[in-house]
Amino acid sequence: MRRIAWMVSMFLTLALNAQTDLSFSLPQGHPRYLTTQEGKKETEKLIEKEEWAEQVFVRLKERTDRYVDKGSDWLSSRLQMYWNTHATDVYIRGEFYDHAGGDRAPVPTVVFTGARGHGTNYRRPKLEELAPYQEDARGMYLENTSLKAYEWVNIGKTGRIIESINNEIIGIARDAAFLWWMTGEKKYAEAADAVFDTYASGLYYRNVPVDLNHGHQQTLVGMTSFEVIHEDALNNLVPLYDFLYDYLAEKHPERMDIYASAFKKCADNIIAKGVPHNNWNLLQAHYVMNIALILEDDSAYADRKGRQYYIDYLLNKSSIRQWSLKKLADYGFDSSTGIWAECPGYSSVVVGDYASFVNLFDRNLKMDLAEEIPVLPKAVEAMPQYLFPNRMVCGFGDTHPGPLRTDIFRHMIANARQHGKKEEERKFTAMLKLFDPSASEPAEVRKNMPVAVTSFFAGKPLEIDGSVEAGKIDDYVTPAFYAPNVSWLVQRNGMHPRNSLMLSLNASEGNHMHANGISMELYGKGYVLGPDAGIGKTLYQGLDYLEYYSQFPSHNTVCVDGVSSYPVMKSCHSFKLRCMYPQPGAKVDYQPISYSEVYFREPETYADQTRMNGIVNTSDSTGYYIDVFRSRKVEGGDRMHDYFYHNLGQVMTLNAADGSPLDLRPTEELAFAGGHLYAYSYIYDKKSAKTDKDVRADFTINMPDKDNITMSMWMKGEKDREVFAALSPMTEGLSRIKDMPYVLADQPTLTFVARQNGEAWSRPFVAVYEPHTQSAPSRIRSVSFPETGKKGKVAVKVCLVDGSTDLVLSSDDPHEIVASGDTEARSVCSLVRTDEGGSLRLCFMGGGTLLRSGAFSVKAETPSDVVLQKKGNRWMYASSSDISVVLDGRAYKLAASKEFRAVD
Repeated sequence: MRRIAWMVSMFLTLALNAQTDLSFSLPQGHPRYLTTQEGKKETEKLIEKEEWAEQVFVRLKERTDRYVDKGSDWLSSRLQMYWNTHATDVYIRGEFYDHAGGDRAPVPTVVFTGARGHGTNYRRPKLEELAPYQEDARGMYLENTSLKAYEWVNIGKTGRIIESINNEIIGIARDAAFLWWMTGEKKYAEAADAVFDTYASGLYYRNVPVDLNHGHQQTLVGMTSFEVIHEDALNNLVPLYDFLYDYLAEKHPERMDIYASAFKKCADNIIAKGVPHNNWNLLQAHYVMNIALILEDDSAYADRKGRQYYIDYLLNKSSIRQWSLKKLADYGFDSSTGIWAECPGYSSVVVGDYASFVNLFDRNLKMDLAEEIPVLPKAVEAMPQYLFPNRMVCGFGDTHPGPLRTDIFRHMIANARQHGKKEEERKFTAMLKLFDPSASEPAEVRKNMPVAVTSFFAGKPLEIDGSVEAGKIDDYVTPAFYAPNVSWLVQRNGMHPRNSLMLSLNASEGNHMHANGISMELYGKGYVLGPDAGIGKTLYQGLDYLEYYSQFPSHNTVCVDGVSSYPVMKSCHSFKLRCMYPQPGAKVDYQPISYSEVYFREPETYADQTRMNGIVNTSDSTGYYIDVFRSRKVEGGDRMHDYFYHNLGQVMTLNAADGSPLDLRPTEELAFAGGHLYAYSYIYDKKSAKTDKDVRADFTINMPDKDNITMSMWMKGEKDREVFAALSPMTEGLSRIKDMPYVLADQPTLTFVARQNGEAWSRPFVAVYEPHTQSAPSRIRSVSFPETGKKGKVAVKVCLVDGSTDLVLSSDDPHEIVASGDTEARSVCSLVRTDEGGSLRLCFMGGGTLLRSGAFSVKAETPSDVVLQKKGNRWMYASSSDISVVLDGRAYKLAASKEFRAVD
């Protein structure tokens, strides 16, 4: 018992020590969210001194005067309120508004928005088009965008128009409150007061919406929006209240408790609702923290729920739907890689939000959150690993690829400077200058300061240390990288936007993931030529997302029996990384060859799948990809395995590898008919040929400058195989990127499918991909696939235009020999390159114990990765273990070395 008591005591002590100390002083008085009363003089000096600040202030004033000068109640009368009914209760059905009712409140209450999604057939009116004090049982009087006519429409069909209108009005009132604080002009206070008092009082007297379906939506719904993470009105209400506080306290002292209670009602509902284990938690926490900062001390309220209560809740407490910042970080970040457990698009949101919290804690609490949660700097440093050579992030899961957010670096610079972390400041300054070259330019040169109140405070230009040089991209990425908490890896042979190659491979682990098996993206000549399809035209609400974009056939993967699938969004279907070279995360030079092999259990059909991928350099600026995909059902009974590959471009050709035409004919195969996924029905203009010939597909982007880009693919033929040329829905994920060579939204995606009837393990999908252009033509003369005489054993012969020949060997069992000619290997993947005269130039053994070619051999006691490359007249090597080599008639015992060393 004494031992148990001691253990309990130690546990409690550790738990208490893990909590963040809240014994810091909080500022009194208002404002205190964006600035303090003492900051007013600093803001006045900024406007007087800096031209950009003066321009922002003048334009902000002009924009606000446009409405304030219409009268003190003009803005407030356009708020969407239950002006007549004063409804206290709101009812929804799932993701749509149903009706309002309940007791009559003493004041007008806030109308709830129409739907969870934005989609609607009606145009959102401008504020000038709104009638004052409008409430009608028929709903809203709006213009039908299809009919170009006005009509009464039920609120449930208006999307998010209502919250959009209210947020715009509250935003103008926020600006008016700021202008009153700066100028003392009464007209600004009166207009801001009318809006705030009406809206805040209306929130106080209205209840949380009730879902008549009693469904999941009840756990997500906010006071003003269907999702607590979209309580966007609070972003404006908080600074509005903070700047206007003294005016409100003087004019409405009897309502100050009502205002505070309205804020706390929102905060309590956000804590009670939502999702704790992903980006939602942080978005929720932001709203709660912002509310906390403008509340008074706990002692000011009868329920003892003031700012200390809510700050402590976010830092040290966790409930079923709101975790503390620390608990969330422990759950979501991989401490070894810094990667967050969601797709890149949402990971960027989370890392950005955490960095924003760092800034908020520095500004308002003088606390170093980066010290409290030490994984945060590592997470910021890891963000560049998502980048393709064109500096766009990978597109897996629910991601819209784009450049890195650079505000995260600014927040970390400010944090390091405030807390005296010189090396941290230099590191993040170098990153900021690399990813935002304009960072060092004065604001007036950049000309991008938004007309917003925040531009004078948290959003104002950051003074950058001019002595720090911009970092180099290779300082922040590695040739190979693997993040197990999202089941994602990358291989790179460089980061040159035009010349480098990179592949991204992912399964489905973490949040905002798709059902995609082992999915691949391929990069070449400035673009992700083999992309992930994206999310869909209407995000997660659309049928195209549910049926196509989130499913196997939209990805570069293999679908078994036409039915491979599993739950999307929060998914737990990862691959296992079996081997990889270079070592993931290792800071080494880019290699002449890289490879990886992963294993995946496809749950729907209980199938085993492996994918071996390689990048092979053919010069300093060219190279090709190898893809070997094996797939079979564990218990047999395989009907078919479909290999999908999608590529950018407007033109696709599919022929036999020798150039002869295939007898491609229109087909109705690849369809839902037959009990397959709905996704198959999205594929159209299908032509197919049944053939055992090796095939070649060319996907071409017709470039505006006429230097057309082509991805060429060679695939090994097999018995019982059928190949398809088809079109799929547009590549939605990349469609938002500017300066693409054509309008992606208007162009279907070029699609190649290879269907292996029966199993595809002993007859795997074996492909070579090479990107090239008219000005930098293909370096490959031919690709062939010599027979190895053994099932599951693969040989690929790539003949280059300079006379060199690559022989690639791959085995489904690295303990067994695979041979072609005088070359044999016991490995996952091996390569031997000979020059025009037949002399060895490059040898690679991946995950193997033996590679022999003619008189050359390399042996290892345990599965090892070995590279031998002839540079000039000298052989260099790198090896993951000690090896024995016979080379040029001599035997060598070579020690393990991560870096290239001379063979001697």
